Amino acid sequence: MNQLAVNNLSLFFSFALVMIAVFISQKEKLELSKDIFFSVIRAVLQLAIVGYVLKYLFQVNNVVLTASMSFFIVLNAAWNAHKRNPHFIKNYWETLLAITVSTYITMGILIVSGAIKFIPSQVIPISGMIASNSMVAIGLCYRNLASKFHDQRQQVLEKLALGATIKQASQPILRESIKVAMQPTIDSAKTVGLVSLPGMMSGLIFAGVDPVHAIKYQIMVTFMLLSTTSLGSIIAGYLGYKKYFNQQLQFVDAIKKETHV
Repeated sequence: MNQLAVNNLSLFFSFALVMIAVFISQKEKLELSKDIFFSVIRAVLQLAIVGYVLKYLFQVNNVVLTASMSFFIVLNAAWNAHKRNPHFIKNYWETLLAITVSTYITMGILIVSGAIKFIPSQVIPISGMIASNSMVAIGLCYRNLASKFHDQRQQVLEKLALGATIKQASQPILRESIKVAMQPTIDSAKTVGLVSLPGMMSGLIFAGVDPVHAIKYQIMVTFMLLSTTSLGSIIAGYLGYKKYFNQQLQFVDAIKKETHV
């Protein structure tokens, strides 16, 4: 097994890379320096805490604790995706449903098929990987729904005036939003191995695993992410588009009321 050595000097030089970003922000007046420092401090604290928590969970190897940690990840992913929804009416439970279903259907298949075991060292990292991608896809779906409904307000109103149902009037926007949500994952799948060597594959290679064996895991991850982003964005999209219509089935532009409390 290869051993990775990350000492204090390594961390210092890697932090110097952050300062390059800060320098560019200052020079170009991007006003991102505060956000960069805040994100770095938050990342260090969160990773330190999670590191000790995972160390404990791996040692205990308890089914209930493993499942609880996995669901905690899903809850946080749902909350972050929920916050990215520009609509003035937000339903956290719908977002949670989308991420829960997309995450655990995908993970359930992996466990049943024997691809991974229900142990903390496998379930928790895979939960984070799946839930985070579903979170990004759902966030993109929400934002695109808001943008397209605002830009195509007149077309939606005309369709409703001609007798279309809200689903018929929303279908092109809904399809485009789901497509936009899935596009980053699809693009990543197209370039994997040629442009990027993703996290799991790189981690296994770092750990000394045969690259050919690591590739099999990465193929599994690629299939897994395509599954979860498609499920998550479809569920979130079909639940989310209805928020753009009131109980009288009249169109409501979310952008105009984004300051609503």
